[in-house]
Order: sequence, then structure tokens, then C-alpha cells
Amino acid sequence: MNPGTPTLRQAAASDAAAVRALVRAAYAKWVPVIGREPKPMGADYEKAVVRHRVDLAYLGDELAALIETIDGTDHLLVENVAVAPAFQGQGLGRFLMAHAERLAVEQGHAEMRLYTNQRFAENIRLYLALGYRIDREEESALGVTVYMSKPL
Repeated sequence: MNPGTPTLRQAAASDAAAVRALVRAAYAKWVPVIGREPKPMGADYEKAVVRHRVDLAYLGDELAALIETIDGTDHLLVENVAVAPAFQGQGLGRFLMAHAERLAVEQGHAEMRLYTNQRFAENIRLYLALGYRIDREEESALGVTVYMSKPL
């Protein structure tokens, strides 16, 4: 990773294509694991960057990662965390999760929530290490979704 702390800025409508490209690249490694494109690869980012909060993490002038959050009535939902392949495994996911937790506290929420595919074992290990707990697992035609939360 480039030295220094990533700079953050909130995505605008004009960032939708860059968001989509980063997400598709970040999630590509999971296609052979689950036999299909993960849900975020097909999301409508023109709508998402307007309806949700998407924070972009830059290292220098390169978009390295992003986190998409949705403000719930009593929690903040992490809808998507994506790190460009060249920057994976270097702490950006942890950095963005900590950022989201700060946002949640600032917004008065006492809980974080997220969900992920059961086969994304390295992601589940990360979330557990960050203090999240598994609340439930739900099976569907697309596989098993693991729902997790963390009190703040």
C-alpha cells in the first residue's frame, strides 16, 4: 500500500462508473467460489451513490476502496465493502469498517449490521475479529447468507 492514511470523500452521482468498476474488480475473486457473480457485482450504482452513502478511499489519486452504508432506524447497515485487488490484504477493509462505526456513533446508532455470503470465509473471519457476531444464517437459492451485528 502507498504510505500514509487514505483520504476519504463521499461519492457523487458522477462516481457511479468508478464505483461499479472497483466493485466488479474486488468481487471477481468470489465468482469461482460461489459459481456466480456476487450480488454487489450487479448492483445499480447510479441509484446507490444517490440513495446510500458511499465513501471512497483514495491512496494518492488512486481509488483504492469504498464502503457503502445505509442508515437504518436503529442501526447502520454496511451494504458493501470493496477493496481494489491491488490493495487487498493491506488494512483498507478494517480502515473503512472503523470509519463506518464512527459514522454510526455520530448518527446516534448503537449497532452496526452487515450480511455476507457464508462462503466468503475470510470476510467472516475479519468481521468476527472486528467484534461482530453471527446473528443468523438464511439459506436461499443463491446460497447461505450470514447476518452479523456489532453493538457500539
